[in-house]
Amino acid sequence: MHSSLNLVSIIALIGVLSSSIYYLFCLWSAATFLRGRRTFANFLPPVSILKPLKGVDPEIYESFRSHCVQDYAEYEIIFGVSDPNDPAIESVKRLRCEFPQKKIQLIECRKILGTNVKVSNLIQMLPTARYEHLIVNDSDIRVSDDYLRRVIAPLANPRVGMATCLYRGIAANALGSRLEALGISTDFVPGVLAARQLENGIRFGLGSTLAFRRAELEKIGGFPAIVDYLADDYELGKRIAALGLTVELSDVIVETHLPAYNLRGFFAHQLRWARGIRDARKAGYLGLLLTFGTFWALLALIASRAAAWAWAALAITLLLRYAVAFVVGGSVLQDREGVVFAWLIPVRDLLAVAVWILSLAGHTVTWRGDRFYLKNGRLSRTPP
Repeated sequence: MHSSLNLVSIIALIGVLSSSIYYLFCLWSAATFLRGRRTFANFLPPVSILKPLKGVDPEIYESFRSHCVQDYAEYEIIFGVSDPNDPAIESVKRLRCEFPQKKIQLIECRKILGTNVKVSNLIQMLPTARYEHLIVNDSDIRVSDDYLRRVIAPLANPRVGMATCLYRGIAANALGSRLEALGISTDFVPGVLAARQLENGIRFGLGSTLAFRRAELEKIGGFPAIVDYLADDYELGKRIAALGLTVELSDVIVETHLPAYNLRGFFAHQLRWARGIRDARKAGYLGLLLTFGTFWALLALIASRAAAWAWAALAITLLLRYAVAFVVGGSVLQDREGVVFAWLIPVRDLLAVAVWILSLAGHTVTWRGDRFYLKNGRLSRTPP
């Protein structure tokens, strides 16, 4: 028994050390991102914004409306629905009434062209887009009035194939929603910044914003090439990067208003997200095991029977963990709610370990009420 506890203590200590190195790397990556913010030339091409819809998200109208008050000369917004009775249509109609001068289209995408209905909609929306420069973002994204100017600017450089954005979650008054928002600010975004630094740039896109040219989209086979993938945003960025172009992480920070998740809803969403990342970045996802600092520090404390060194390891781990949370959540994302609810971070960290373990144990995901099987990033209605 004593030797087993010693072995667990050693393993836990290795986990603490690897996590501490990771946290320091995240801090360096965040500092590099903040220092590297720069302005681009006054590049203002006409833009088509494509927004596929399914159902109503929290504060969806305000999110739509934020796209209509852009300080930008020429752009259009194209919404797409697969169900003619989708409740989101009412918000689009209201938007047209408030902004009759704006170019706003609503496309009924009656064909189901693949298992990813969002991408199926995009295939049917694209022919109506008038412009060469395209932006795809999720229906729940709210933006500032300088969003278009700043996010399209990197595409002035012909070597940049895509621009994408970090985002902060605005939580509803529910525990699951708070945990989700904390995960975005203190876990997911630090990971994106670390990947950017480690890989000398990112090789994927984020659904919060995907800005690219029609020419590059055609070179990768268009939207049909990714119509069966769960992580369509990831695949789009990956394939554009494979053309030898860079994916630029814009300095624009956008917002997503999260549903009032209970714990069950939180777990379901996290599990879908985790399995999507697992299939898209297998090696990196397995490597996450070495970044669960709170878990490893608590395990060391238990296995060592509360030895002094284990208390010190826990204190250092939490210090670094909170430093990442405040630097990334506070300085990079300006997420004030994340700072207020930072006391929940240890709870969120332990739940993340549970989600990571569960994500390895199956291949099913639930997305917008539909159940799918996942294999090598692709969605299927039948078991693989």
